[in-house]
Formats: sequence, C-alpha cells, structure tokens
Amino acid sequence: MDSPWRSEFYCLAILAAVALFLSKITGMYFAIASLCVLFYLGRHLYHIHRFVLWLRTGGAIPQSSGIWEEVYYLLYRLRRRNKSRKKKLLVLLERFRTATAALPDATAVLGPRDEIDWFNGAAERLLGLRKGDIGQQIGNLLRNPKFAEFLAKPKYGATVSIPSPVIDNGQLEIRIVPYGEDLRLLIAQDVTHLRFMERVRSDFVSNVSHELRTPLTVLRGYVETLGDADEDMPAHYQKMIRRMEEQTTRMQRLIDGLLSLTKLETGEMAANKRVDAALLLKSICDEGHQLAKKGQTLELALESKANFLGTEGELRSAFSNLVVNALKYAPENGRVSVRWRDEAGGAVLEVEDNGPGIPSEHLPRLTERFYRVETGKPAGDNGAGLGLAIVKHVMTRHEAELKIASILEKGSCFSCKFPEKRLQRSQA
Repeated sequence: MDSPWRSEFYCLAILAAVALFLSKITGMYFAIASLCVLFYLGRHLYHIHRFVLWLRTGGAIPQSSGIWEEVYYLLYRLRRRNKSRKKKLLVLLERFRTATAALPDATAVLGPRDEIDWFNGAAERLLGLRKGDIGQQIGNLLRNPKFAEFLAKPKYGATVSIPSPVIDNGQLEIRIVPYGEDLRLLIAQDVTHLRFMERVRSDFVSNVSHELRTPLTVLRGYVETLGDADEDMPAHYQKMIRRMEEQTTRMQRLIDGLLSLTKLETGEMAANKRVDAALLLKSICDEGHQLAKKGQTLELALESKANFLGTEGELRSAFSNLVVNALKYAPENGRVSVRWRDEAGGAVLEVEDNGPGIPSEHLPRLTERFYRVETGKPAGDNGAGLGLAIVKHVMTRHEAELKIASILEKGSCFSCKFPEKRLQRSQA
C-alpha cells in the first residue's frame, strides 16, 4: 500500500477507535458514529474547497497530508509538464511564423468555409490581403472566375493561373493543399517573370522558325532541281545531293513542328466544333497504310459512336503522330491497332504496337520537346523529338489526358482519354 493511502487508513483507524471509545462511555453509538462520519466528510469538503481555490488562483501548493498531499503533488507535476510543453509549442509556433513570414510565396490558411484564418506577409504583397480580412471568405476578396471555379472544385496537385490583384501585369499561380481537419493551405507564387521568359522563348522560336522557312524553301528547291538532273552527275555528287535533300527535308519537318508547338502553346482551350471520329480515324489509317512497312498490319476498331468536340486539324495532327510512330517502331510483319472505345467518364483512343517497347525510365520524359530515346537507328530515322510534345499539347487543349504504357520486347500503348464534355453522342 502506498504511503498516502497508509496515512489515510491510519486516520480512519484512529477516528474509528475514538468513536468506539466514546460510544462505550456514553452508550450513544448511532450519534457518535454519525458525528465521526460528518467530521470525516467535512475534512474532505474542506480540502475540496482549498483544491478548487488553488486551481483558480494558482500559487504555492497548499499544505496538506494523506491522500490530498498526493493529489496536490501529482496535479502540480502535471501543471509543470504542461507549462514546459506550452513553452516548447510557443517556441515552435514562433519559428513557424518567422519561417512563413520569410517565404517569398503568399500563404494563407483557409477554414471549412474558405474563410481566412491566417496569412503571411507575402500574401499582403501578392494578394492584397489585410489584417481586417481575417475571417473573410477568400472568394470574396479574389474575384476571378477561374479562381472561383478552382476553389469550388479544387484539384489537389493542380494549379490555376490568374492576374495579380495588386501587381500591374502580374501573374499568380495558385495551388491549394489540404491538411488537418477541414483546413486547406492556399499558396500563391508570382510567376510574372517566368511567364515573360516563356513568352520570349516562344516568340524567339516562332520568329526564328519563320525566318528560316523562306531560305530553307529556296535551298530545298535548288536541291530538288539538282536532284532531278542527277543522271548527268558523277556518282559521288549524286550521293551528296541525296544527303542534302534528306537534311533539308528533316529541317523542314523540324521547323513545321516548332511552328505547330508555338501555335499550340497559347494556353487556350480548343474550339468546340463537332469532328466525326469515325471519318477522321479511317482517313488517318488509310494514310497509315501507305506508310506501313512490308508485312505490317494496321487495324482500326470503332467501338464507340461518340464524336469529338474540338479542332479537327489539331486532332488529326496528334493522332497521325501516334499512328506514324507506332508504324515506325513496329517490326516488319508487326501489328498496329487503333481502337476507339467508351470508358467511364468519357472515351479513349488507343494506339498500340508490338514493337521493342520503351524502357520505363524514359516514359516520364517522352512528351518533352526534343527528347528522344536512342534506338540504334540513324539520326534521321529517329525524328526530331517533337511529335509526342505536339500530342501532349493537343490533348491539353482538348482537356484530354495522354497516358503511355510500355513493356520491353512486347510493345507500347498510347491512350488519349477524352472527358464527356469533349464528346458528342448521338441521341439514338
């Protein structure tokens, strides 16, 4: 038995002995027992009163004995521990506030109803928030249709770009990160300089491509003219002319690809015009048959009756790139299948081949411009590395998703999933 309980037991034993002694002397057993019980309860009521008073006012531990001494000591130790923990939490909170205040990105904590609970100094500079805005809904302060739509249905991990409400000609990129219970963290980054550099790069590529197109066309014309007269030339000159013709053709494709990418990088969504899916895919496959190597088969399966809502020229360019790539890498006597089918939430176009496949480490970078996987073929046969970049941008403009799956020695599958809002289905 612990010491405090032993003391309490001794106190009860002494009180019972006194009650027994007085009861034998007076013969008033019930009255004496009642007085002893009232005394014992009164003692505890007194200590409870002191205990409540100490909890309210604090101060030194009241002097006591028995079980109450242990109660005071345990609670005092708990208070000290909580006080120490509170100091550590305050230090951590202060460090957090100092760190977030130093962040160059605007940061704001949003509550369950998108109300502002807290924001850092950068939010004042980039978003125009003020101390009086605490408790206000962020949608009432940042009035932008794109942001309102993003806030209503946030795609965690995605971003939305809006003009800065404070910086002239400024651009902000906003993301929302969920954390805790019903709390979200809004992070806004100033991408004005980045967007400017992207525009400069795009303009540079576009201008250079346009400037190169005219002299290259002239050069190609002369090379073709010389090629028509190759019978009158020595054999080593004929070889030189053929190489020049191959390289000018390759340069022409590269410039055309760069101009197409520049046009697609506007960031705008494609038009919503009806495009007959069956007619478009049959036309692309008919062209593909002309490019197929000896023994290759190109199959088309139209399992969906849905049509596209978009820009026909862009879709033709993207799908043609996929089919041509599949035919290029499929072996002789190989098989390429094009399949248009329905799927939950939309429809999918799949272009599958049984070629050598693509190593997994290359898959995440395949849609980067100029990125090519070394295949051991001559440089001219590998393409310029722009085809899949064009496909990626066309899919983005049509709110579709490009997925790439590949297994070495078995083949690759490129799938383009279109959402329901980018499809038109017959009423029948």
